[in-house]
Parts: sequence; structure tokens; C-alpha cells
Amino acid sequence: MWQIWLIIAGVCIIVEFFTVGFLIFWFSIGALIAMVVSFFTTNIVIQTSVFIISSTILIFATKPFVKKFSKEEDTVKTNVYSIIGKTGIVTEEINSVHSKGQIKVSGEIWSAIPNSEIVIPKDSEVEILEISGVKAIVSPKK
Repeated sequence: MWQIWLIIAGVCIIVEFFTVGFLIFWFSIGALIAMVVSFFTTNIVIQTSVFIISSTILIFATKPFVKKFSKEEDTVKTNVYSIIGKTGIVTEEINSVHSKGQIKVSGEIWSAIPNSEIVIPKDSEVEILEISGVKAIVSPKK
């Protein structure tokens, strides 16, 4: 039976080469552990249980370690979301009643509305709080 566990481990390693995650590798290690157990017992239920339990423990025990080294958290804000939190200059008075106004931020002109019922005069500095559709929601810079 140890040959089957060795084949399962090999197949898992090969499949791991073609995946982007780091999950199937632990199934191959679990299969190798089950292979070692197969030298001591011929009971397939015990071997399969060892495979499942060891694979599960390895997956959950190493998840924080793998997450620490993965690049998923190093996302760079681009396009629209890159201007949130930046400071802009009002190029056209921002008026919530008439729902008009413009700001210039990072060399781009954006339509803007205030986050409250206020009028923000031209040449004022504003902070971009969020983007709603094609308009920047801003508040006066303090």
C-alpha cells in the first residue's frame, strides 16, 4: 500500500507546480506521512485518517506563515482609488445645492461634491474622501 501513497504524493507535487496557491503541497506531505504509517499497519482506514488529519493540520498550521510571505497583501491602489485621501485644489466652486464643482488632483480634473451642505470656494484645498460614480466627494482641508 505504501506505493499508492507515494504515487499520491508525487501526483500532488506535480499538480502543485501548476497551481498558484500553496495548498496541494500539504496533501503530498500528508500522503508521505500516511506512507510511513502504512509500514506499521495495513488498515486502510487508519492510513486514510492519518492522511486527512495530517494534511488538515499542516494546512491550518502553516496558513499564517504562508500568508506572511505571499504578495496578496501588497496591492497598489490604482486608477480611481489612488486619489482617495489626497489633497486637491478647487478649480470651480463646489456647491452641493447646484451639485457642481471641480477639483484638480494629480494633474487631473475631477467633478466634485462636498460631503456636507456647504459651499467650498475656488482655490481652496480639499481632501478627497471617496469616489461616488464619476464624482469625488470632498471636504475642506483644515
